[in-house]
Amino acid sequence: MKSMDQEEFARQNIFGLGQENTAYAQFFVGNSYLNPLTVPGQCPVFLANVTFEPGCRNNWHIHHAKAGGGQLLICTAGEGWYQEEGRPAVSLAPGMVITIPAGVKHWHGAKQDSWFSHIAVEVPGTDPSTEWLEAVSDRDYAHLDGGAGRETV
Repeated sequence: MKSMDQEEFARQNIFGLGQENTAYAQFFVGNSYLNPLTVPGQCPVFLANVTFEPGCRNNWHIHHAKAGGGQLLICTAGEGWYQEEGRPAVSLAPGMVITIPAGVKHWHGAKQDSWFSHIAVEVPGTDPSTEWLEAVSDRDYAHLDGGAGRETV
């Protein structure tokens, strides 16, 4: 359910806003927030609730690993977008799960008119890393909410 009202969204966002995501701000257009749900070193799988303000999205990026790896997105509140290179963007809503294999160039974030949260799950792998790439252009992003180039899962 779309939500521009931050207080209403906070009631929907059951895993919490967390702190401003300053460590990765250079890889985002707009503001994002990070609420870790597991502690590195205490759990072999890292999970975090990532919240995007309306219009916020991360840059194109690739999760690499020699074996295994990748990412899962579990959509929890608001509405957003996910897109793999060369494919139409997918409209995201709570309850949807996106599986991103290692080596796939992609981006994800909020719609222009909604806050959005997902749990990001780092899939265990051998020598995992993230390669951050170019930002999603304002033009391409604005085109999504215009109705073209999108699909639902």
